[in-house]
Amino acid sequence: MMKKIVSGTSASRRITSVETVKKMLFAQQSRFESKVYSFNIDKEKAFKFHLPTKHMEGINWEGPKSEVKLTKEELIAMYRMMALIRRFELVSDQQYKARNIRGFCHLYSGQEAICVGIEHATNRADSVITAYRDHGFQLCRGGSVESTMAEQLGRATGCSKGKGGSMHMYKIDQNFFGGNGIVGAQVPVGAGLAFAHSYLDRLNNKQTKDKNVTFALYGDGAANQGQIYEAFNMAKLWHIPVIFVCENNKYGMGTSMQRSSASTDYYTRGDFIPGIWVDGMDIIAVYEAARYAKEYSQQFGPIVLEPETYRYYGHSMSDPGISYRTRDEVNEVRNTRDPIARLKARMIEQGIATEDELKEIDNQVKEEVQQGTEKAIAAPLPPLHELVEDVMVGPHVVRGRTVDEMYSFSK
Repeated sequence: MMKKIVSGTSASRRITSVETVKKMLFAQQSRFESKVYSFNIDKEKAFKFHLPTKHMEGINWEGPKSEVKLTKEELIAMYRMMALIRRFELVSDQQYKARNIRGFCHLYSGQEAICVGIEHATNRADSVITAYRDHGFQLCRGGSVESTMAEQLGRATGCSKGKGGSMHMYKIDQNFFGGNGIVGAQVPVGAGLAFAHSYLDRLNNKQTKDKNVTFALYGDGAANQGQIYEAFNMAKLWHIPVIFVCENNKYGMGTSMQRSSASTDYYTRGDFIPGIWVDGMDIIAVYEAARYAKEYSQQFGPIVLEPETYRYYGHSMSDPGISYRTRDEVNEVRNTRDPIARLKARMIEQGIATEDELKEIDNQVKEEVQQGTEKAIAAPLPPLHELVEDVMVGPHVVRGRTVDEMYSFSK
């Protein structure tokens, strides 16, 4: 009797095992056979190019394609992440007005297609560095809602231990280097990150298609900073694989780009570096421009990318955003060019997803942000000893007043 039971159990296990394998194989097959959808891009409207002939000798310029192919899974992931960022920023606005978030806070609503489009055109081995409007990139690079919100709230569970706040978020394990508060200062740092990629890729004899790049982002308000042009020059001289991205949201704080810049064609500002202007409110176009920019940079070095976009909120939470522009202007962009609404319409039109499917994603996102925010609020403040930690990278030795006087710091 015991033998029969053991035999039966074994057979049962074998059947379960076979069924499991079949399910795994079916899942893999479904993944590889996932339907691909084509999107046509009107290149006349979506792109403009700056090609400095003198400096393009020997370079085969193909440019972004007019047809982009994406799977339903990729499109849903794009939609979901943009919806997540939009909801996160809405709740950030509420938390700031409730005085739970203090200090500076710069929201990304309206610009979601840029960080999500770039993220889907790259991999996590590529580096990203940006300015202080950084919540979107933190979430794109794998930061949780809880840790990102907790950082704004100054909690110990924040992605920077509650010490950085809204402007200084990082996810180094996924090559996101912030979150930088000094206008334009992140651009030469981004060139340095790209130089490191170039050095290490040569050392490891990487094939061109496997080489890593850096996306160094700045706004139109920072575009007149001298250090940006110093970085352009060094990057071109050394063929550094860096994509300089000018997120042009049309206003540097409360100053329109027409009042601040003699030339508003920021994609041409590289002079001897080629540039691409892209409709930053169209995630498909942004994805394709970023994909090609990476491909170009892997082979030939620096390139400038200018996604023209729009922010719905003011420069920061202290700026109502309507003293230098009208409510009608903001509403017109929301109603006619919103990146989330545009992707949603295209997916429904092509039968990729239904209204109900996308509504369900919106509900899931709402719940995820709500739960993450509640956990962040409940998290503890950083302990007092954190005040004097992370000031220097340790171990670190500092020389004193004489040759023999040395001080060692472990943190």
